[in-house]
Amino acid sequence: MTRRRLLALALLALAGLAPPGARSLRAQGRAGVELALPSAVALTTDGPLVRCVNVVSDAAMRDLLRNGFPARLHFRVELWSAGGWFNDLERSTEWDMIVRYDPLDRTYRVARIVGEQVTPLGQYSQFADVETAVERPFRAPITAKRGQRSYYNVVLDVETLSLTELDEVERWLRGELKPAVRGQRNPVRPVTRGARTLFLRLIGGERRHYELRSSTFRG
Repeated sequence: MTRRRLLALALLALAGLAPPGARSLRAQGRAGVELALPSAVALTTDGPLVRCVNVVSDAAMRDLLRNGFPARLHFRVELWSAGGWFNDLERSTEWDMIVRYDPLDRTYRVARIVGEQVTPLGQYSQFADVETAVERPFRAPITAKRGQRSYYNVVLDVETLSLTELDEVERWLRGELKPAVRGQRNPVRPVTRGARTLFLRLIGGERRHYELRSSTFRG
């Protein structure tokens, strides 16, 4: 049997491991990130509302999740000043969301990490509930300066984590923050990383990038 045939059979076997509710599809729109500015009187006291749309809803991402590959959604919101010859980056804020399927109890778990705080967002048996939790708007902890012309730029990177990172993901979902979250994880061997990348690309995954800029406003 050829290597290609073996790979095709393996992928078909993995596709048959879908948990209950995993194929509950809603109307599919364009995947991306959305940003809503606060009211004019709250521009200097409240940050923008940020949410993602349909980034975990497509078949490829759902297949990766249900076959044991956790998803990490990394958000970055930047505040830029506008005017003059160049725009300047004033400050930025970042946070993560983690989504993982547990085959033992057939549920999905979702958590948000902001700075040193991990907030579990729930445990769900239906994928539609996962989508709702992931897409719930979050107010970014960043505000504009009074009297300054500014705009926000939001970046979202959706990454499929490797199986070797499951222990770290479990700690996040339990609300524990370890040094590995701050970039001090052990490096993955190049061969392992290369095999993982090839496999994920074959089934349509690994990393997706979304970006959106707000309109210019005065704080």
